[in-house]
Amino acid sequence: MDFLQLSGKSILIFGVANRKSVAFQIGKILTEAGADVLYSVRSAARRDSVRKLVGDAPIYICDVEHQDQIDALQADIARDRPQLHGIVHSIAFADYSGGWRPFHETPRAAFLQAVDISCFSLVAVSNAFRDLLDPNHGSVVTISISTTRMAAENYGYMAPVKAALDSSVCFLAKSFSEFSKVRFNAVCPGLLKTSASAGIPGYVDSYLFAEQATLRKAAVQTEEVANAAVFLLSPRSSGINTQGLVIDAGMEVNYFDKRLVSQSLQRTE
Repeated sequence: MDFLQLSGKSILIFGVANRKSVAFQIGKILTEAGADVLYSVRSAARRDSVRKLVGDAPIYICDVEHQDQIDALQADIARDRPQLHGIVHSIAFADYSGGWRPFHETPRAAFLQAVDISCFSLVAVSNAFRDLLDPNHGSVVTISISTTRMAAENYGYMAPVKAALDSSVCFLAKSFSEFSKVRFNAVCPGLLKTSASAGIPGYVDSYLFAEQATLRKAAVQTEEVANAAVFLLSPRSSGINTQGLVIDAGMEVNYFDKRLVSQSLQRTE
C-alpha cells in the first residue's frame, strides 16, 4: 500500500555528504517508498563518494554559491524529468577556519558566506525550479534546527543564519502562493550524530545533555528526522505549510527536569 503516495514521484535532494547525513536518510526512505530520487552534490569528488551510497540514482553537480551552476542544474533536470514533485534542501556551511570566536567577533565575510550557502541557496534553488515543480502538489523541505533562540556558545553564528532560513520558508510559501500550491516547510531537529556536528567543539557534551533532557532519555535519531521530512514531502501532509516541525523528543519542555536540576546543583556545590 502506497500510504504516502510517493511512488513514482521525482524528488531532488541537496546535501548528501555521507551515510550519516540527514539527506542520505531521506533519500533512503524515499527510495523505499518507491520515489524517483535525484541527488545534487557540490563537487565531482563528492559525487564519486555519494555514488557508492546511492547506486544508480542520478547525481548532478551544483555548487549553490554560483547562480550559473544552479541554472545549469535546472536545465539538466528539466531535460531528464518533465516535473519535480519535491525538493529537499539540506545544505549548511560555516567557515570556522579562523578559530572559534565570541559571537560579537564574527567575521563579516564568514557570516555572509554562511547566509549565502545555508539560507539564500533555498531561495535561489526554489526560484530556479519554480516552473518545474508540480504546481498543485509540490513540496519543498529544508533542514533547520530545533530552536534559534538557544544561544549556545559553540554553535557560533549558525543559529542566526538558521533563523533567516526559517523566515525564508514563510516568505517563499507566500510568494509561490501567487501562482501555485507548492508548500514550504522545515524540519527542525534537536542534536544529532552527524559528521558535520562532530567538528563543533564541546558538541559531545551538549549531545549527552540533550539526550538526558528529552522526555524519553534517548537522543533524536537521524532516521526520525528523515521520516518527518518524507511525510512533509508527501501529499499526506497537504494541509501543512510554512511550518517548522520540531523533532526533539520533547526536550524543549524539559529543561527543568528535576534530575537535571539536581545534577547541576551538585556540580556547583
